[in-house]
Amino acid sequence: MKWLVSLVGAGLVMIALRDLFHTLWHPTRHGGLSRLVMTALWRLARRFRARRRVVGLVGPLAMVTVVGMWAGTVIIGWAVVYWPHMPEAFTFSAGSKAAQEPALLDSLYLSLVTVATLGLGDIAPGEGWLRLVSPLEALIGFALLTAMVSWVLEIYPALTRRRVLAIRLALLRDADPTPGQLDSTAGALLLDSLATEVVRVRLDFTQYAEAYYFHDGEDHSSLAAMVGYAAALAERGQTARRPEVRLAGDLLAGALADLAAILDQRFLHTGGPPAEVFAAYATDHGRGRPQP
Repeated sequence: MKWLVSLVGAGLVMIALRDLFHTLWHPTRHGGLSRLVMTALWRLARRFRARRRVVGLVGPLAMVTVVGMWAGTVIIGWAVVYWPHMPEAFTFSAGSKAAQEPALLDSLYLSLVTVATLGLGDIAPGEGWLRLVSPLEALIGFALLTAMVSWVLEIYPALTRRRVLAIRLALLRDADPTPGQLDSTAGALLLDSLATEVVRVRLDFTQYAEAYYFHDGEDHSSLAAMVGYAAALAERGQTARRPEVRLAGDLLAGALADLAAILDQRFLHTGGPPAEVFAAYATDHGRGRPQP
């Protein structure tokens, strides 16, 4: 029975590690529990009337919640591993009253100080297998801290690329290039560079799906608000006279269709064409319909 309880604790630890791996390091970045937490917080925020203020906190709050979930699951899992063997399989420092506490409380305490790599030493494993297994928790705690830092360092450059694209589209919309200006070599280069940026954002949504739950601020820095203008530019490029402009327009339209497919597959589930997906994307981010 003791070993069965310990196996349950080990299972909890493995669940947390699997979710961490799939969220941060798996090629498709499909985190199960973390994705559910972020989606639930996003949908909850949509119910508030002061939506933009609340939604602006969802991304950072969701990341903190997910990291707390991972840490809590690991701590509880290791505590369950220790619990059936407490106190007879452990040694206590002289004068310590820890052995007089409930076994579950001692197990949680030991798990917490171990995962935090404090190593206070007032409770130490005594049996051989525990002396071999217990340091693994400290390694997992160190990996968890490293993963949290790397996650933050990865997600914010992706958000910057998305907002840069949105601001560039806003500036182009304000400049309102004429058909003659767009139907030129410079226009072809412009559409081609926009297609490249859209592809980068598409990859960001694939590799950093949690970026979807970050609010972009004002409309001029929101891709949800400006992606409709990119589609309008692609249509204008596809009907131009110059073949290089038509080709660049086709490239931009294809990149936008690919972006719409990722957004629909992972977040929106409309099953419609790109225009419908972008409209749903804008609505989900509180922007109404995309800007034409």
